[in-house]
Amino acid sequence: MGYIKRFIDKELIKWKDSEVRKPLLLRGARQVGKSSTVREFGKTFDYFIEINFEKKANQDIKQLFESDLSVRQICEELSLKMDTPIIPGRTLLFLDEIQASIPTISLLRYFYEDYPDLHVVAAGSLLEFALENLPSFGVGRIRSMFLYPFSFEEFLRAMDLNMLVDALQKASPENPLSATIHKRFMQYLIHFIIIGGMPEVVSTYVKTGSLQECQHVLDDLILSLYDYFSKYKSRVPTARLREVFSSVIEQTGKKFVYSQADSNSNLQQIKESVSLLELAGIIYPVTHTAATGIPLAATTNTKFRKYLIYDTGILQRFLRLDVSQILPDDGITQINKGALAELFVGLELLKAAPCTNPTQLYYWQRFKRGSEAEVDYIIQDNQSVVPVEVKSGTKGTMQSLFLFLSEKQYPFGIRTSQENFGIMPKIKIYPLYAISKVGKCGSI
Repeated sequence: MGYIKRFIDKELIKWKDSEVRKPLLLRGARQVGKSSTVREFGKTFDYFIEINFEKKANQDIKQLFESDLSVRQICEELSLKMDTPIIPGRTLLFLDEIQASIPTISLLRYFYEDYPDLHVVAAGSLLEFALENLPSFGVGRIRSMFLYPFSFEEFLRAMDLNMLVDALQKASPENPLSATIHKRFMQYLIHFIIIGGMPEVVSTYVKTGSLQECQHVLDDLILSLYDYFSKYKSRVPTARLREVFSSVIEQTGKKFVYSQADSNSNLQQIKESVSLLELAGIIYPVTHTAATGIPLAATTNTKFRKYLIYDTGILQRFLRLDVSQILPDDGITQINKGALAELFVGLELLKAAPCTNPTQLYYWQRFKRGSEAEVDYIIQDNQSVVPVEVKSGTKGTMQSLFLFLSEKQYPFGIRTSQENFGIMPKIKIYPLYAISKVGKCGSI
């Protein structure tokens, strides 16, 4: 099937129409849809030129970009080579896998300074690795957008369930959905958690409706991910990355303990592996915060971190979970001790943030002996601090949440579970499928 629309499409159009426009870097993990998104965006222009810097056939063009020519001279040469006009306002120039040409990354700033009317988009799966070595390249001259796997709402729209999404947008703790509609959402949610949001998997599900076919695609994605690890081997052995990636999955929902990653590795190698996986957008940190006020980052303790892998489908397939056990309404309660639900919530909070300003995830933990407590996520809503507790089922105490509210003197917290919307004293209840509403600042 063809391209499935993403929320970032509208942001790209805004960038295109902006009077003050900078070259754009599209950032995100591999196979989350960066290239296909830009190609679809390219259809809104009269002319489109795509250069992949990793392809051997483009080595002469790579040399052109790495030459001493000005950006206008480069574009003149490129136009002749590609037999395509490069006209400001009418041509989109797409520089894919740009991390394979560090000089070209540095060149982006000159498009802003010397050729600002030309629309230029760059992307790359290992872009963060290159940027790590170019800490000040183009500050104020480059704009970034971040792309993740499909969110639950994007998945629903891909399934042509727009009326269902519209109903969700009107719902709130004060205005719950009907029991029938709530049940429909839960059924779609469980299917989405099983397949995840990787574009190829979502496309397969939309086309076939087959969970089994999606499992096969997930298997292929995991294998290609392992093959991709070989690109990092100059810094860390491929086997080490696989071991650490496995450990992140196995420790989902818990503070990450380095010594559990691999007893045969030295600590520095494990830390380097974690850092590489984070740079690649394959895992995301959830950092402990004392949550004594805004900003949350001011009171963090980086020694205490959880890590989330970038997709629920990848997690369930890696662990070879029994999908037949997840499909009943209470499936995510029984599987993996609810870690799937906590992972889903964290990913939805990330995806709900503006694509130009990615959010950081935080959690809170009390270490007092005999009175330990933990709140899964702490978020900032405008100038308010809001704790979010994830319950994979419909039951469970909220001792940690109430303790946090009492100790910090914050007005209310959020419980997200398989329940419908609702309100309790000092608690707003959001169903798991609606947690993205919490992630959008000012919408709680």
